[in-house]
Amino acid sequence: MKTLYNKYVEGTGKLRDLSLLLFRLVLAFGFYEPAMMKVKNLAGVAEWFGIMNYPMPGVSAFLAMLTEVGGIILLTLGLGTRIVALPMMFVMVVATFTVHIANGFPAGDNGFEIPLYYFLMLFALVTSGAGKYSVDHLIRRKK
Repeated sequence: MKTLYNKYVEGTGKLRDLSLLLFRLVLAFGFYEPAMMKVKNLAGVAEWFGIMNYPMPGVSAFLAMLTEVGGIILLTLGLGTRIVALPMMFVMVVATFTVHIANGFPAGDNGFEIPLYYFLMLFALVTSGAGKYSVDHLIRRKK
């Protein structure tokens, strides 16, 4: 039984890099719509941030947009993954505590379920890196 389990663990371990790629792509896809909303109407987002009492709402809206757009590109490529995931985690924390937490957990009620999942996937990327299907891997391999 132990041998069978060890073979299973070894086999599934080979999927680690695929799971990291899938996390990166799901996150990029998930951030796409909110990022494009900010790109298309940054002034409106800044106004909304002001209503929610964000500090420096115009600057905050611009930084959120820059983080999301940059994150989409960099996560898709797997470039600077451990670094770009940190500000994206911050965006998720802010979104959770200013928008979603009052709605409870369920995603269907605009709760904090999805931001929590994104935060956890980003945390996995910070701790594990982008995996071998990434520019990060190519850069490290050339050293």
